[in-house]
Amino acid sequence: MRTTLFSVATLAFGALGSSAIAMDCETITLGAAISLTGKYSTDGVHTQKGYEFAIQKIKDDGGVKIGDKCYNFNVVYYDDESKGDRGATLAERLINQDGVQYMLGPYSSGLTTAIAPVTEKYEIPMVEAEGASRSLFNKGYKNLFAVLSTSEQYLASAITLAAEMAKAEGKDPSEVTVAIAVENDPFSLDVRAGVVDDAARFGMKIVIDEKLPRDLSDMTGILTKVKLVKPDVLIVSGHAKGAATAVRQIGEQGVSVPMIAMTHCESADVVGNFGDFAENLLCSTQWSETLTYEDPIFGTASNYHEEFKAANADYADKTVPYQVAQASAAVYVFKDAFERAGSLDKAALRDAIAATDLMTFYGGIKFAPEGNNIAKPMVLRQIQGGEYKVVAPSAFASDKLVWPRP
Repeated sequence: MRTTLFSVATLAFGALGSSAIAMDCETITLGAAISLTGKYSTDGVHTQKGYEFAIQKIKDDGGVKIGDKCYNFNVVYYDDESKGDRGATLAERLINQDGVQYMLGPYSSGLTTAIAPVTEKYEIPMVEAEGASRSLFNKGYKNLFAVLSTSEQYLASAITLAAEMAKAEGKDPSEVTVAIAVENDPFSLDVRAGVVDDAARFGMKIVIDEKLPRDLSDMTGILTKVKLVKPDVLIVSGHAKGAATAVRQIGEQGVSVPMIAMTHCESADVVGNFGDFAENLLCSTQWSETLTYEDPIFGTASNYHEEFKAANADYADKTVPYQVAQASAAVYVFKDAFERAGSLDKAALRDAIAATDLMTFYGGIKFAPEGNNIAKPMVLRQIQGGEYKVVAPSAFASDKLVWPRP
């Protein structure tokens, strides 16, 4: 499956007291193999919509300015069907048949892991927004850059929070017991690694450590164990489909755990789909509309949130998933880098991306030599009254944690 969007804008230049002179912007073509079908399609669509929203905002702002020319972004998309081998094949096609010289990332760490060797082979700069696995950044890639925080950080803060709550009750954090249920993919295994490391730091005991089934459609067996063992904390990571399965079955089976923390709550729309079952869940997020980030194009985080919802009717009654926001941030990095490079040359662009030091509505973006973003923390939100409330880290908290989960 292939979808394309061609963006051509007219930009007016002029001075006060004189008429504007209109000119057509030229086109910079980006490529993206992305999950529009398959098990990652929910988040793949979120990602595509984030790309397209940013492309339109940049167009409305006058485009990408290089020398005396302006450009608008156009993306050539292919559907990777949530399959890594197909993603790699499509990356080759984008580069060798479509002539793409700059790439936006796919959805998920697994798909990014499949595509990164291809873009590296052809020295194609890729700015990705949805591959958080730390294993992506220890392979020596020079052309891979990620705007998001790495995955071992996603739910480690939940362990720190559980330790704080134990201390508040006069208990030793080492008394806290932890259950883990994650997908067997690079992202979720890294989430698990961060949780295991933090649990060890506090001396906590991991009493359940299970992998979710391959199709992410049933975790009854794991939840039966949870009901028998009665852990203090339950950690779940399985992208949008895994989150939906977990919330539905936790509610249906009446699973009671003082703290339940998971990834991908917003992208699975657990509030809209499961109502009270989602209440008081802790949800990791790369971004929140309540944070005080801001930039000249998208405005504040809150402004981005409201403008995106206004432009996308399907999100009107939802909290915009962070996958959308970070996809837009990836496009913004390309604009900033092209303008600083002053050139369409992919090597010059690669060097400009590597030197990025940018504040955006999504947060700070600055790349380590390995390509991961080192300028932005993760945030933990709790669903309270059907709304997402930031509860950790304390420097960003807008509300107090409900503990234990009723």
